[in-house]
Parts: sequence; structure tokens; C-alpha cells
Amino acid sequence: MATMFRYPVFPHLQDPGRSVMAEPDYLEGDCDELIQPKKLINPVKGSRNHQDLHRELIMNQKRGLAPQNKPELQKVLEKRKREQVIKAQKEEQEAHKKRSDLEIELMKRQQKLEQVNPLIYHFLFSVLSLLFELYTDLFTCLSIVQLELEQQKIQEEQENTPEFVKMKGNLRRTKQEADGEQGAT
Repeated sequence: MATMFRYPVFPHLQDPGRSVMAEPDYLEGDCDELIQPKKLINPVKGSRNHQDLHRELIMNQKRGLAPQNKPELQKVLEKRKREQVIKAQKEEQEAHKKRSDLEIELMKRQQKLEQVNPLIYHFLFSVLSLLFELYTDLFTCLSIVQLELEQQKIQEEQENTPEFVKMKGNLRRTKQEADGEQGAT
């Protein structure tokens, strides 16, 4: 390793046989008289409670249920909510067990009505929409019939009028047309 300095910067990295830490003398094995140190047992890790807790933490970590650091108030509120849910479930189960035959039969009928009611509402809605369409069609037909009756009445009145009234109307029209042509020229 070439450096710009005269001395090597990291001498332990230059020699691959050397390690960073000093090696103890007793590892060589020439001295059988020396007492070799043994690793001490940690009393906390050796306890049964600690091992169980550690095992549980590892299992939770694998499942993705790592412990979360929540404030104490939030923990207490969650605990209360959980207890209330459990209490409500127990009360519901007890109430379910204590129901009489009449109450059970009434509950079944209520459920049937709840299932039938949406069908009835859907049916009524479709019937009402059809009735509305029929009403609009009927109204349109009635207005057409009324217009035809009015036209027929006007036509009958024109047919029933005397001939001299018709001629008088024709004369007026021709006179107005003649006056309009003279005024235009």
C-alpha cells in the first residue's frame, strides 16, 4: 500500500496474518499449568423466566407482533376497552342462554322480516316507477286527444257556419291583402 507518508498509516491492515486485537498467550497450549478462563454464566439469562420471556419475544417478532412503546394512558384505555368488549360479549352470551322460546321465535320472525323488507321495498319502487311512466304516457295521450278534439270542434264550427259568413271572411281577407300590396308599392 503506497502512501504519501514515510510510515504506514494502518500497519495492521498491511499484514493479513495479523489481527487488530492482541492474542492471549494461553491459547498456544504450551502451558498446561495455567488455569484457562471460562465464560461466566449470566444469572439473568440462565433464569427460567428470562428464557420464557425471550422465547415469547422471538415468537412475537416472527409473527410481526413486536411490543410497541405506547404511553401508559393509551395502554390503560385499550385495556378498559378490551375489558368492556369482553364484558359485553359475556352479557350477550348470558342473555342468549336465558331467552325463552317465545323470545327466540320472535327474534326469528324479526330476522325474516328484515330479510323480506328489502325485497318488498324493491318491488314497490319498481311498481311505482312503472306507474309514474304510465301516468306520464297517459297525460301525453290525454293532451293529444284534447288537441284533436279542439281541432275537430273548430272544423265543425267552420262547417256549420252559414255561407254568407264565410264569404264575408274571404272578402275581408282579400281586401286586407289588396291594401297590403298597395301600401307596399
